[in-house]
Amino acid sequence: MNAFKLLLPFMLAATLISQAHAQDGKTIKIATEGAFPPWNAVDTSGKPVGFDIDVGRALCDRAKLECEFVTQAWDGIIPALNVGKYDAIMAGMSITEKREQVIAFSEPYALTSNYFVVGKSLDLPFMDSNEKIDLSSGNEGEAIALQALKKNLEGRVIGVQGSTNAEAFVREYFGSSVEVRIYDKQDNLNLDLVSGRIDAGLADYSVWKMFLESKDGAAAALYGPRISGGVFGPGVGIGLKKQDKELAVRFNDAIEATAMDGTLKEISLKWFGADLVSR
Repeated sequence: MNAFKLLLPFMLAATLISQAHAQDGKTIKIATEGAFPPWNAVDTSGKPVGFDIDVGRALCDRAKLECEFVTQAWDGIIPALNVGKYDAIMAGMSITEKREQVIAFSEPYALTSNYFVVGKSLDLPFMDSNEKIDLSSGNEGEAIALQALKKNLEGRVIGVQGSTNAEAFVREYFGSSVEVRIYDKQDNLNLDLVSGRIDAGLADYSVWKMFLESKDGAAAALYGPRISGGVFGPGVGIGLKKQDKELAVRFNDAIEATAMDGTLKEISLKWFGADLVSR
């Protein structure tokens, strides 16, 4: 018994070392949807491409992990992770309380970046779209900017997709000061925005990007600061099995390092033409 007690610290240390090297020599499979550009898509040769994939490769390189991307339909992406089909998910997936009940997440590698878009013909006071509002920060200046945004859009008709965080935000923060119009699809919202049937819409920047670059989108523009945090969650993270704590640590360290040296920002500018990663 005494001998066992003496050996116990060494046995525990050996276990920890074994866990620390559990991923070494193993190819980490990362699932992505492949149907949500510019976050992720599939090129003509069938290979995954996009922001998620470039970030994933940078993180794996920093963490000294051998990684391989595979595609998986969105509706089965979390169940397949939990049965071990792959080791991680990078698919523009927002960190939410509901998802955290069944999987773990890394720290965010991108923020949810929500913007209002308005018709250019509207005569609205100027607001800088380079500014930021983090609903979780408690920053007084950001609270003032939010109140200004609310005042400037007072009485307007705002379009949002139903059952989304955008709808929750408008109802919670703008209340009865605006009229909320619900859409089943973003394309239908965009059509009404162009035709003037609504004054503004709220959605994630990645949803707006393709529309704003289109012929119809030339009649619209971003309005007001980037909105993140709060009802929108902390951001987009890597989905992981709850037991893979060591892999989470390695990814978190890599996310911090690539954020600090500007790699994440560089990749964001490449795919979105905007910085969706800086806090």
